[in-house]
Amino acid sequence: MKFFFLSMIGIALHSMAWTAPLLSAPEILFKIDQNLTSANLLSVSSFTIHGSRSTRTIKAKSWIQGAHRSFTEYLSPPREKGNKMLKLDDNLWIYYPNADRVIKIAGHMLRQSVMGSDLSYEDMMENNKLHEAYQATIQKTDTFLDRPCWVMSLQAKQPDQAYSTRKVWVDQERFITLKQELFAKSGKLLKRVEMREVFLVKDRWYPKRLLFKDILKKGEGTEVLIHTIEFDVDIPPSRFSKASLRR
Repeated sequence: MKFFFLSMIGIALHSMAWTAPLLSAPEILFKIDQNLTSANLLSVSSFTIHGSRSTRTIKAKSWIQGAHRSFTEYLSPPREKGNKMLKLDDNLWIYYPNADRVIKIAGHMLRQSVMGSDLSYEDMMENNKLHEAYQATIQKTDTFLDRPCWVMSLQAKQPDQAYSTRKVWVDQERFITLKQELFAKSGKLLKRVEMREVFLVKDRWYPKRLLFKDILKKGEGTEVLIHTIEFDVDIPPSRFSKASLRR
């Protein structure tokens, strides 16, 4: 789920008057992408799924290498504990320990919900950086969560992007996306993502709490909470192998 957790660089002092620099749309996307990925990343997060009838929380631990490799192990609840997911470039596998079975997720299956959440497997497969995948234009300035933002329109460069168009609200000071609206080729709104809280990790701001809402699903959306995150950690190459799914 790489593209939904966007980071930024630079910290300005809030006690000082601050004016947004004159930047082009591609430059803004590039600044967002500068901290989008890390050489190695380890995080613990939880997903609280607010369904139409019930609410449940899933906790997971993820090892991520750049934009193309990730390994996730689900920690709770008991029904999902031990499930594992491996992404290598454009390939995605899931291991279910109760059945001792590895399933490759491909084709139309990528559009399915991840464990009933508002995120799809297609969301988890996002590899490209924003400035590589989209042409951007600045539409206007606005305020979101009391933060001055650029409102930008992003058009996919290639037809195979999960979302043909995005409308994004980018924090002018911290270069983090505070809100996104994701559209199909038809122009229909599919999903909305809102940043509810950020936190400072070393020299970068990072998403702390986000709300994903699949417009086509019932319920109040899926809240993602990042409990801990570590950058530049040592991850053995064996972690990103199909054999690691059954360990």
